[in-house]
Amino acid sequence: MRVLGLWWVTCLIWSSVWLFIKLGLRDLPPVSFAAIRLLVAIAVFLPILLLRGVRLPRRAREWYVIAVAGLVLLGLNYALLFWGAQFIPSGMTAVLQAVTPAFGLVFGHFLLEDEPFTFRALAAIAIGIAGVVLISADQLHLAGRQALLGCAAVTLGAACVGFAYVFVKRHRDLRIKPEVLTCGQMLCAVGPMLAFAAAREGNPFGLHWTPLAAACLLYLALAGSVGATWLNYWLLERMSAAALLSMALVEPLIAVLLGAAFLHERVTVSAALGGVLVLCSIFMITRTPAGRR
Repeated sequence: MRVLGLWWVTCLIWSSVWLFIKLGLRDLPPVSFAAIRLLVAIAVFLPILLLRGVRLPRRAREWYVIAVAGLVLLGLNYALLFWGAQFIPSGMTAVLQAVTPAFGLVFGHFLLEDEPFTFRALAAIAIGIAGVVLISADQLHLAGRQALLGCAAVTLGAACVGFAYVFVKRHRDLRIKPEVLTCGQMLCAVGPMLAFAAAREGNPFGLHWTPLAAACLLYLALAGSVGATWLNYWLLERMSAAALLSMALVEPLIAVLLGAAFLHERVTVSAALGGVLVLCSIFMITRTPAGRR
């Protein structure tokens, strides 16, 4: 019962981050928002690891893997995700990011020797792509070109996540601890993100900090980046990877409901159908060996 309860807590946290991203973007520019989220998470995460005596990597190859994964998973993905989330509903952002497993299958086929394509995997990818196309077309019809670009940015962010996971798995012989990998990725991504934010959006620390913006930032950093990540590690030791990955089937639905309840976001029939196709794709992937990452 404790494992199941914490599974739901983690699922609810991951499902709610999209709402808080959308709310925070009302006052904060996207890349600065994402970068400072990482900075706050590092300020909490790193001291915890040091107090627990967790050793940071020392070999150059370990830092190479951490740096590449961090720049792609947190740097590029966060920049694309937060930028795109300005223009589309929070629920649709969650659904589009949920297509990550399909990208993972594609990159896994080319970068990993033990993950060949199967007919079922190809069908899952095709269904996921069809769902993304339906959602993007719906947003273009409702909100115009910027919404379409937002859908493209969020989907490209999902591709970055899929690549980063496969890249780390390709170097699994290093056996880097998950919490060390996560903290190292944050350390490698935050500097370039802050530099880009300063160049494009001005001084990240001179922003218009409303109480809502500050609350959203703290929630994303403490609950999303630190709390839910830590719970993920705890759950992974006590349940199967497939059971943990099944969160991906629930999170978009909860995110859509939260967006409708708190932001009055409307879901059209076309967007709902696209979301169903994405969820079907995730279900097929998480029920195949190639999807159990």
